[in-house]
Amino acid sequence: MAQRLVLRRLLSLTPRTLPSQGPPAPHGRAFGTSAGCRSTFNVQDGSDFQDRVVNNPKPVVVDFHAQWCGPCKILGPRLEKMVAKQEGKVLMAKVDIDDHTDLAIEYEVSAVPTVLAMKNGDVVDKFVGIKDEDQLEAFLKKLIGA
Repeated sequence: MAQRLVLRRLLSLTPRTLPSQGPPAPHGRAFGTSAGCRSTFNVQDGSDFQDRVVNNPKPVVVDFHAQWCGPCKILGPRLEKMVAKQEGKVLMAKVDIDDHTDLAIEYEVSAVPTVLAMKNGDVVDKFVGIKDEDQLEAFLKKLIGA
């Protein structure tokens, strides 16, 4: 609700009354069009998971999370930021366990957040809980092989 009010307020402003924020960002970065945002996607269903994660030639980090999970809300953005820093060498799939219980069961997710590292369709590494940026960087570098 608050987000709608803020959006309405912003949309009601004329271009001359918008607060100055410097020059526009290159490549239209607003609303997730940057390369960093394209490396992260939400899994829609089982076949989408199969196509975009299991059959993907690139390594994929799979973030099993839930809307009600406090630690997930901390880890998710932190992990997205670290994946974006890898410049397309690794992708990130987000799986809501309440929407995709079958995937959570199949990959033995018993707590959230659970993060899997997948390469060539196989789980090669895994962790449960929050990690700091240094630990996430090490996790990703190990997956990429850098």
